[in-house]
Amino acid sequence: MGCFVSTPQDAGGNRRRPGNIGEVSVFVPGLRIPKPVDFSLALGDQLSKTLVERLSALRTRIVVMAGQEAPTITRTRRKTATQHGGSTLADLLQALEDYLPVLLGLVKDGSTLQHKVQFIWVNQEDDAEETAMFSAWYEILSVLHLMATLSLSQANLLLLPRTSLDGYSPKVSEESRRSSVDIFLKAAGYLDCAVRNVLPQLPAEQRRNLPVDLAEGVLRALCLQALGQAVDIQLGLAIDSTKATLAVKRRLACEMVKYWQQAQDNIMNLPLSNGWGEKHRLFVKWKYIEAKASAYYYHGLILDEGNTEKSHGMAVAALQAADEYLKESKKACEAFNAAIPLSRNPPLWGTMKYLAEKIPKDTSSKVRINRDLYSYEKIMETAPTLPDFALALKPDEYQLPHVDASWDGETYRQGTA
Repeated sequence: MGCFVSTPQDAGGNRRRPGNIGEVSVFVPGLRIPKPVDFSLALGDQLSKTLVERLSALRTRIVVMAGQEAPTITRTRRKTATQHGGSTLADLLQALEDYLPVLLGLVKDGSTLQHKVQFIWVNQEDDAEETAMFSAWYEILSVLHLMATLSLSQANLLLLPRTSLDGYSPKVSEESRRSSVDIFLKAAGYLDCAVRNVLPQLPAEQRRNLPVDLAEGVLRALCLQALGQAVDIQLGLAIDSTKATLAVKRRLACEMVKYWQQAQDNIMNLPLSNGWGEKHRLFVKWKYIEAKASAYYYHGLILDEGNTEKSHGMAVAALQAADEYLKESKKACEAFNAAIPLSRNPPLWGTMKYLAEKIPKDTSSKVRINRDLYSYEKIMETAPTLPDFALALKPDEYQLPHVDASWDGETYRQGTA
């Protein structure tokens, strides 16, 4: 029923701690790897041999695939994305989806079987590298977290720019961008389900003993950043569209700020002091600053349409704020990439490629016209408040699947926990 923490040596050494994860468009949290479990020893005298063997086979498949493919999934390379990386992720996701309905039989109707098996997972965002619990709900939580992680990996592969056939600069196709939005919402759905439907099933003591990468704040932050990146893609598509108005772009940018602010609020007080956890925090900080640059830019453009001295002055203040946030975001990006494991930016594309060119140019132009130059401190004091829009994007409504039919008619001896 409790939690067992191993030494670093027990957890597999450096096999799962890459020094460089390559190009990052989407931050993927440290992969959690399941370790083998002997279902027959724990359940052999309480369930049919057929069901025990099925549980064992489904989970062993995940253990083997995750162990073999972890380096491929963690180290993102364009070569991986175009050859077998996508199919590897899809196969492992399918294995998890096949396992979950059978696993849920252990918690059906509050069964005491949920306490019979010790499930062990190796962590990457926590100093305690290995966490074991006699809890099927812990296993379900870990499965949902891995499903979300793999989905974010899929999105990252889709959003790495490819060199186009016409020889122009690398870009991400519209099809890939639209597909990534669906994947972000799916990942957010897994995480939202984990927070709403799985965490509450764990007793308070077990929740306190969860590794930090399964803490409620981290799960909520991952969910919110998935939504924030989905809005970022929507903003990029709006920028490319001749039909999207400035008002639409401003609303998307302002919503993006709120998602990233909420993600930061959830993660800022957690003990993510080094390694993957610190890199996670730096990614959220970077994207939050970047989102504010976008929002102040479009807010400034709309204020400038007012054609009054006051609105024009506010527009300049907003644009100067955007320019300062853009500069700050570049520093935050450098800090993220320099954190272990090292990473690098793919070629600039989408929203930030456009804004990195437009913000300095438009700000300089407006300042010259207005002749009102402010210091950085003055800018931040006088920058107008961003509009507050309701958040439109929600996670997919993912529900835990029904218990697999293999449990129908299964009789087992109800022992004590």
